[in-house]
Amino acid sequence: RKIAATVTQAWTTIPHVHQFQEADVTDLMALHKRYAPQFKQKGATLTLTSLFLKAVTHALKLYPQFNATIDLTNGEVIYKDYYNIGVAVETPAGLIVPVVHRVDEKDLLHISLEIADLAERTRTRQIKLEELRGATFTVSNMGGLNAGPFTPIIMPPQVAILGVGKGRRVPVYRDGQLVPRVMLPLCVAYDHRLIDGADGARFTNEIVKVLEDFQAMSMGL
Repeated sequence: RKIAATVTQAWTTIPHVHQFQEADVTDLMALHKRYAPQFKQKGATLTLTSLFLKAVTHALKLYPQFNATIDLTNGEVIYKDYYNIGVAVETPAGLIVPVVHRVDEKDLLHISLEIADLAERTRTRQIKLEELRGATFTVSNMGGLNAGPFTPIIMPPQVAILGVGKGRRVPVYRDGQLVPRVMLPLCVAYDHRLIDGADGARFTNEIVKVLEDFQAMSMGL
């Protein structure tokens, strides 16, 4: 009942805009394959969701209106100076969104460990209430379910969410020839009361930029 009430409120009260884009994650997949064994040695699983959280946090710093809430009662926009990212988790009881707090202060190893722990305790109903609160943005990754592009619903009081589908290896025309590349479907939903289409496109393109050259972002480029 709580989930139904929340998504109904979100869909009927927030004017959604959905911005679609594809990211060439061929190099990102190679990076993932290279470092996954080292993460495993440390007891962690390097998932693509961990990388998405880092990419999103980078983009949120450049476009703070996506990391905000709208207070209609007081007529204010509240910009957050912290980055708490919700991660949608499928459970037998429905969709639940635990939160990775202060993502910008954590490295990929700690984020990977925390996501795995939160997801497991969410599925077994051992998650604490405070671990479900305080998200400033949400990532919903349905790639593991072989899902294509989809339109995610914003989780109030947030103003945006990233939906990720399954990557596909397709022929892409590059430098005069067709080459196989892994293309990842993305959809950013945002609240049109605060965010206009131009910034929605720029924010989405920034996420694509990071996913296509993750190491450049890591080096501050």
